Order: sequence, then C-alpha cells, then structure tokens
Amino acid sequence: MARARRVVPRMLAPSRILRTTPSQAGGGRSREALVDRAREAIELGSRSFHAASTLFDRDTRERVWLLYAWCRRCDDLADGQDHGHPADDHSSADHGDAGKRLRAIRLLTGRALDGLPTAEPAFDAFGLVARECGLTREMAEDVIMGFELDAMGWRPRTDEDLARYCYHVAGAVGVMVAVVMGVPRNDSETLDRACDLGIAFQLANIARDLGEDDAADRCYLPIEWLVEQDIEPGQHMKPHHRGELAAMAARLVEHMERHEAAARLGTRRLPFRSRWAVLAAARIYGAIGREVRARGTAAWDHRVVIGRREKAKHVAAAFWEALKNRPPMPDTMPEWTRGSILIDVRMAGPIAKPPMDPLPDDE
Repeated sequence: MARARRVVPRMLAPSRILRTTPSQAGGGRSREALVDRAREAIELGSRSFHAASTLFDRDTRERVWLLYAWCRRCDDLADGQDHGHPADDHSSADHGDAGKRLRAIRLLTGRALDGLPTAEPAFDAFGLVARECGLTREMAEDVIMGFELDAMGWRPRTDEDLARYCYHVAGAVGVMVAVVMGVPRNDSETLDRACDLGIAFQLANIARDLGEDDAADRCYLPIEWLVEQDIEPGQHMKPHHRGELAAMAARLVEHMERHEAAARLGTRRLPFRSRWAVLAAARIYGAIGREVRARGTAAWDHRVVIGRREKAKHVAAAFWEALKNRPPMPDTMPEWTRGSILIDVRMAGPIAKPPMDPLPDDE
C-alpha cells in the first residue's frame, strides 16, 4: 500500500499576507467626481459663499469648493446635521456621543491627509486639496477645535473667548482659503488679514443668528457682556431685553467692521479674480451685519437676508474696488490679532512631550 504523501505547509509570501493601502490624493476618487460633490455641497450650504466663489478662476474655485465640502461635512458630523439642518433620522444627534463624532472627524481627516480612502467624499476632497495646496494638520486641527467647542456646548465668558471661538470656526478657515488661493504659508501679513476676514464673517453670523442660536440652546455673546447689561442667563431674547440685545449686536458689528476693514489690506497681493471674490464676500457679509444693526430691536423678527439684486450690486462694486486695488488704511486696527489668539490657543493645548533624542557628543 502506498504511503500517504506528507504535505509540508508553506508560508505565503509577505505580499499575500498583507498589502498596504496605496497613498494617493483624494483616496483614489477621481478629481472630477470630488469637485462635483463639493459644488453640490456649497450650493446647498451657503448661497453667499457659492456666489462669491464663482468669481475665482477655475482652479481656485474648485479648490475652494473642495475645502468648503470638508468644513461643511465636519460641522454636520459634529452637530448630527445634514447641510446645517437636522438629519432626517436624528440618530447622530440624539444617540451619538459628541466625543466619538469628534474622534471620527479627526480620524477621517488624518486618513485624508495621508492620502488614504475614507469612504466620505468630503474628506477625500480635503485630502486632495491639502495635497495640491500644502494644507497642514495643524491648520486642520485649528478648524476642528471650533467644531469641538460647539459640540461641547461651550460658551464664551470674555472678549478673548469670543475671539478664540471666531478664530477656530472662521478665522482659521480664512487662513486655509488664503493658502488655497496661493498665498505662501510664510506670508504672515496676508494670512493675518485672511484671518480677519473670517472673523468678520463669523461676527456677522453671530449678530444675525442670535435668535436661531437661542432656540438651539446656544449663545455666543460673552457672559461678561450679559452681566454688564444685567441680563439673566438664557433670557437675552426676551422682549423686555430687546434694547440691550440690539446694543450688544451693534457691538458685534463694530468688531466686524474693524476686521472687515483690516482684511481689505490683505487683498492687495492677491490675483485680480481672487481679490474680486474676496471683496465681494466681504461686502455681502458686511451688509448682513450692518442690516442687523440698522434694524435695531426688530433685527430678529425676520432673518436678515441679502437678496440677489443687492448681491449683484455688491459684486459689481467689488469689481471696481478690485480693479482700483488701493484699500484705505483703517482708522483703527482690530483688538484681536491672529498672533495673540494663537498664543492663547497653543497655551490652552496639551503640553508637548520633551524631546528624548540624545544630545550630540561634544567634540
């Protein structure tokens, strides 16, 4: 009887055991598909931003859309929303843990920056634009910290707290947009002005949305301001406080105008079409803030909206302003600067581990 043949097990070649996922910008998705999805996101998420973005040259416009898609998606994940509105199933908002959602945002952003697929088009879009323009993890983290503040139900106590919040949710985005437009990362002056523009946008949003934020149990007016006006916590939208509320909104708009004026100085070095788009956005958002102030105590009876005709006027005025390219020097520069805010941000962060590399031998 023939003896059974002994089978000796063989190890598979390492390449058959585990293959690493190749790193490629956009996680392997086509650029065209990512741009199409990003365009849909900005059309749904912000008509004002979409209108201004059409003034960019094609490459810059598409990169701005890619960046916006990531910002929008991160905001939605952090809040459990869909394009700024409650999700249909409410599952993320009602049952999800904010900490888990933020960890997911950081994980997906990290994978996108590494060129790995994320299964989320908006994050793949961010990976693509980051690779094309040199956006960094630190830039991304500064923005994510803003989503974290909102998810934690954080509220500002002081002017400095408000400045830091505005930096994270808008000023840091302004810095990234400037880099996307081609501003070198070492051009601190222009990046400072881009940060000013983002802060101006956010101050206009806060002034306009005081009622909507209160309905969502949020308030971005510093607690010290409320104390100065002798307003009880959570009572600032009550009818008998409308006078004090209008005064605080006017204070927000005053800050907005200082940052708006400072931001114009940074447009001088931009290409014409980028300068035109930035100035158009500044005019549109500035108009929102000034309309809130003009309405006084009635500012929150109906949402302040800049109509198409008025937007067209601002776009036309921005064209001539961009063509002239001689922004006036503001009478007063903003109290809040990117440098001072970043010091507070870095000081509030975790202490970096000391380097453990051995010192070189003395010669």
